[in-house]
Amino acid sequence: MGTFKLTVATGRDVQAGTLDSICISLIGRKGESPKKKLSHVWVPGKVSYFDVKTDVDLGELVALRLYKQTHVFAIPNAWYGEYIHITSPSGRIYQFPVYQWISGKASLLVHEGTGSILSMNDIISEHRTEQLEKERDAYKWKVYAPGVPYCIDAADITDLPYNEQFSGVKRGSFLVNLGVAGLEVVLKGLITCTDSWKNLDDIATIFCFNRTDVSDEVAQIWREDSFFGYQYLNGNNPMIIRKCLQLPENFPVSDSMVAASLGTSTDLHKELENGNIFLADYKILEGIPVNDSINGKKQYMTAPMCLLWKDPQDQLRPIAIQLGQTPGDQTPIFLPSDSEWDWMLAKMWVRNAEFQVHQTVYHLLHTHLFAEVFNIATHRQLPRNHPVFKIVIPHLRYTLDINTLARKELIGPGGVFDQIMAVGKQGIAVLLKKGMEEVTYSGLCLPDDITARGLDSIPNFFYRDDGKMIWEAMESFVSSVVQHYYKSDESVRSDPELQAWVAEIYEKGFLSNQSSGIPSSLEDVSSLVKYLTMVIFRCSAQHAAVNSGQFDFYAWMPNGPSSMKSPPPTSKGVTTLQTILDTLPDVNTTTIGLLIVWQLSKEPKDRRRLGKYRDVHFTEAAPQNYIEEFQDKLAVVSKKVIERNQTPVFPNLPYLYLDPNVIENSVSI
Repeated sequence: MGTFKLTVATGRDVQAGTLDSICISLIGRKGESPKKKLSHVWVPGKVSYFDVKTDVDLGELVALRLYKQTHVFAIPNAWYGEYIHITSPSGRIYQFPVYQWISGKASLLVHEGTGSILSMNDIISEHRTEQLEKERDAYKWKVYAPGVPYCIDAADITDLPYNEQFSGVKRGSFLVNLGVAGLEVVLKGLITCTDSWKNLDDIATIFCFNRTDVSDEVAQIWREDSFFGYQYLNGNNPMIIRKCLQLPENFPVSDSMVAASLGTSTDLHKELENGNIFLADYKILEGIPVNDSINGKKQYMTAPMCLLWKDPQDQLRPIAIQLGQTPGDQTPIFLPSDSEWDWMLAKMWVRNAEFQVHQTVYHLLHTHLFAEVFNIATHRQLPRNHPVFKIVIPHLRYTLDINTLARKELIGPGGVFDQIMAVGKQGIAVLLKKGMEEVTYSGLCLPDDITARGLDSIPNFFYRDDGKMIWEAMESFVSSVVQHYYKSDESVRSDPELQAWVAEIYEKGFLSNQSSGIPSSLEDVSSLVKYLTMVIFRCSAQHAAVNSGQFDFYAWMPNGPSSMKSPPPTSKGVTTLQTILDTLPDVNTTTIGLLIVWQLSKEPKDRRRLGKYRDVHFTEAAPQNYIEEFQDKLAVVSKKVIERNQTPVFPNLPYLYLDPNVIENSVSI
């Protein structure tokens, strides 16, 4: 009983304020206060102060309930509350992190901010259950396709919970970015031109104003074998290459074939033994349905194999390419010693396969779709004052919006993928399913994945070097927070909310595949630390690694053709420049593809950089200190990345995608 003094902060977004009434009731261990009206004018960015008197002894405050009521003649609009701080009559200060929208006529339960691992038998757990039941109604699962992770049950972004939708600033920036780039190509008539390219140089005319220094450099060096190999380490998809200690039986490369590439001082088998041979195998594409028509033209795809050699100068070079998984007279092995056009076209077929696997498996599946599963399970299973919720929630921001938009506009029937990619229509779902069958826990954890692929010591692997530094900084941060709340392995095992979260991710995200090694439960503190590090890394740094450089490396279309409209060559010596022009995507197909990679590489406004947690979910001093330590470590990583890039392997080709200063906290584009 007595007077409680309230400090209420309205969000800083231009749309955060409202003219609707906000009411509040305070919930303590001994009871709940009557509903009290606070105000009906809420200005964005303003902090307001109120007194709430109660004749009831509430005891220790554990939660509060906010109500939004629309005036009779007013147009309803949402209100975004940042936080509410309450000083009790005894002088104790309670902090309630809100950081949520309230839309329509609704109520919102907000827990006191102190993180806790609670038993399920008191008033606090009772209110936690109430909150989760409401979240489960808003975050419902839906089957996207057989063998593919579940997704949110929303056909359109307007069907999403209000808190998952882009802010007005982000949505506007997103549309402006697309509109400005689109206007240029529309005015040039490229978007409707279904002809083949007349010559390769014309491709550079698609964009005059939208370009990057790196994309310009790629257009100059794309034919170089050393650059072709470099992209396996530091391009858009550093995920497929692995050390080759023994040639696959279906890739019969002989010493005599590659002697000219390796030089007279060595041979293939010696280089295999020395660990200097690497393999990029696109077997996953075998049997995938191919887009049957783009611009009324049949499309083609193959499942190539590419052998690479680390030369004495530590450059990775392709030395043999087979455009299929079955060797024979109709599947020749192409070599650098072949004619210029034969070798160029063979590399283009590999880059085409790379485009399909990168976009569908390592970008869409391994970051976007898994991040969506993490998001839904988090809201369904973890109360907002659970410490694990607080750790992961900044890394789930806007993921449901961009994914819902992608399912409708990019990968849905008639979407952009159908218009530009060899893997379109039924092929997308089949490739995602095959990708799921190959998912392993070690493959999702960067240090384990690097070791499993035999890439611990290969030089100039900046994705590995920068990624490991970020992983270690994340792991240290997560470990500090976890050990602050979980004092023993038993406290991890006995946390029902945590275990339900992990189990739901295992079931809905990884489809209960035991062979993947993905945990369905967590047994100790160390396993929780590794799991959370995996989740955060995948939603932030890993997405940056496979997303942010798309325009840089794909703007010059021959370096990453999205589809091929002639079948792969079955013999050597017949390829000409005209053959290549007749095989590459049409003008409009190229243009639409470049519009998309430009959009996906250009993060809209309203950004939250890695480790920058503007929303204060942790209210205690210790985790706040751990956040500062994390930010300090990321600053050191950023400095090292910038220093390393002062002398790049290729002039004008820095690797900056894993600089923490440019990594977004979440999958939001």
